[in-house]
Amino acid sequence: MSNSSRSVRDWLYPVATVLAIVLIWELAARAGYVARYILPSPSGIAVRFAQMHAFILKESLFTLQETLIGFGLSVLFGIPLGMLLVSSRTFNRAVYPLLVASQVVPKVAIAPLFLVWFGFGLLSKVLITFLMAFFPIVIAAVVGLQATEVEKLHVARAAGAGPLQLFWLVRLPNALPVIFGGMKVSITLAVVGALVGEFVAAENGVGRLLLSASGNMDTELLFAGIFALVVIGVVLFVLMEALEKLALPWHISQRPLREETP
Repeated sequence: MSNSSRSVRDWLYPVATVLAIVLIWELAARAGYVARYILPSPSGIAVRFAQMHAFILKESLFTLQETLIGFGLSVLFGIPLGMLLVSSRTFNRAVYPLLVASQVVPKVAIAPLFLVWFGFGLLSKVLITFLMAFFPIVIAAVVGLQATEVEKLHVARAAGAGPLQLFWLVRLPNALPVIFGGMKVSITLAVVGALVGEFVAAENGVGRLLLSASGNMDTELLFAGIFALVVIGVVLFVLMEALEKLALPWHISQRPLREETP
């Protein structure tokens, strides 16, 4: 089967599943099994989305901005931190337990402190997003850099490569596929982090929209806001996969083909 046919088939199954769920949901809502204010019909949500699309788009752009800045900071600091953890055993022993402890504390508990320290503006929400997103990148960088085969290092040293050359020519290329895997996890967590910040201090963003809709019992608008979040997360994940294909064509081409099923 060609790559294009396989790609179409990969998208066909989830799209068909979603359409089936939406159809069953619509029929159940129209039959009156569930009250409209509890679970509105997909058609009602679509109408409400069309009515409020300008407002939803405006709030989504705020959430997207917080997500991208927080994710960018997590990449900027996460990958170098992973490098330091691998290169220095003393630094690893001193810092790694603190990183793990930072992930144990719920971000919802830290968010009010950030609001006191940094105010209700963009900075506090970006920092909460950063806290949510950077840990997978750090772990991916550590795992990827440590996974370099010893034989490759021996061959490079025998060819006269120094420590920096070993890192740039052997360790980092070997770690990039794992790092991109961590970044794909991180980009979805960044959306969650932005939403957490907006829930605590809802001045702008989809979080503000969801809180307002929930307070007004506007369930259709609530679902429309959730749909906007899903679109943001899926689009960012797909863009990250596309970036991985551009940056690592050699790795994508080496992936084993899935077994064909009848």
